[in-house]
Amino acid sequence: MALTILYEVGDISRFNTVQDFASYSRLIKCKAESAGKSYGTQGNKIGNAHLKWAFGEIAVLYLRGNDKAKAYLLKLQKRMSKAKALSALAHKIGRCVYYMLKNQKVFDEKRFLAG
Repeated sequence: MALTILYEVGDISRFNTVQDFASYSRLIKCKAESAGKSYGTQGNKIGNAHLKWAFGEIAVLYLRGNDKAKAYLLKLQKRMSKAKALSALAHKIGRCVYYMLKNQKVFDEKRFLAG
């Protein structure tokens, strides 16, 4: 999974913000909007499908055998469905990967699950 992410991202400095990275990774919904009017989610296939797949798989694998992560997922499920909670976890992992690559820091689970 790590190699998939590294190969698909390339140079992390090409993304100015974490929002740009999340959008490129298909971790957020596309929204067509003009003059304050919303026109649905046209163009929802924009972005990198391989990154969306990788972050989804990492979210599922992260939950396997990890009681702290399962507790975090249950906390998310109080506000949303299980599918949306998994997507939210994948999005959070994507943001984490962005900052890890940008700042060249290692993963800190305590900090990850705190917020």
